[in-house]
Amino acid sequence: MEYRLNRYISGSGYCSRREADQFIKDGHVTINGKRATIGMRILPGQKVEVRGELIKNEIEPVYIAFNKPAGVVSTTDVSDRSNIIEYISHEQRIFPIGRLDKDSQGLILLTNDGDIVNKILRVGNNHKKEYLVRVDRPITKEFLTKMAEGVPILDRVTRRCEIKEINPYTFQISLVQGLNRQIRRMCEYFDYEVVKLERIQIMNIKLGNLGQGNYRDLAPGELEELFDLLNKSKDIVQARKPANSNKAINRALQGYDIKTNYRKANIVSKQAQKAKADKPLSTSTEGIDREQVKLETTIKKKKKGGSGLRVGKSRVVEKKTQPPKQNSPIRKGRKV
Repeated sequence: MEYRLNRYISGSGYCSRREADQFIKDGHVTINGKRATIGMRILPGQKVEVRGELIKNEIEPVYIAFNKPAGVVSTTDVSDRSNIIEYISHEQRIFPIGRLDKDSQGLILLTNDGDIVNKILRVGNNHKKEYLVRVDRPITKEFLTKMAEGVPILDRVTRRCEIKEINPYTFQISLVQGLNRQIRRMCEYFDYEVVKLERIQIMNIKLGNLGQGNYRDLAPGELEELFDLLNKSKDIVQARKPANSNKAINRALQGYDIKTNYRKANIVSKQAQKAKADKPLSTSTEGIDREQVKLETTIKKKKKGGSGLRVGKSRVVEKKTQPPKQNSPIRKGRKV
């Protein structure tokens, strides 16, 4: 659910969303006594007034940080007794932003704002998540270097990441990906086993001293910074353009041009036919191909170019002046 100002006002039943935009544009809407502008969002606890009348909406936006214990499942499926929703038992209908493995613990965000979920989870936005990881044997510099450069798991190589040693058995790692059990699989590749995994930060939201199994509402300052980061990452993604040297993209664009431009498609088709005709005939199909070439040549010879004007389906041929007859050897006519 998207909690922009216009939707918040229309959701209260005061007016339509379009009328709300007009009220905002005309300066008749205030948030906590300050004039509002188009595109503003409503934070929990803020007071919205239209022409001095307080707007009340039964559904208030909820953004919470939860310190998930190990064993709690990041799902809304109520058939799972360990689901995170029943564990928290919030008064509003909320859902987790992303997931955290059942065996892992730490920070996870929950909300009833569907718009923010997609923005945070989109990998292209490069939203960092920080983890503390404890393994079963001492860490080496080679292990940290190779982890940072990328590890082949799940038929791909993980993106480069930031990693630093905390103590001989613990390291802190920062990821922008969210592959299934990514950190555990990365460690397993180097014969390390994860003993404890805790997420301590998502973007600008930190776990801090929040007790395990407890949750808190995000502060207004945290939300404003979070929305600013989301808007900036959206602008960066839109500004990115594919490189001209990318052969795969160029091939895809060429295929698109052929599908959407009949002239290019015709040219490509003729080039393919010409290349096929230039190839030497194979011994197995030599006789068949030669007969086909002879047949096509015969058909081309039989075709006559049209002359004169056409009226409907009949052809009108211009009369030509006949030269005076001369004694000439008789020639046989050609069969047409």
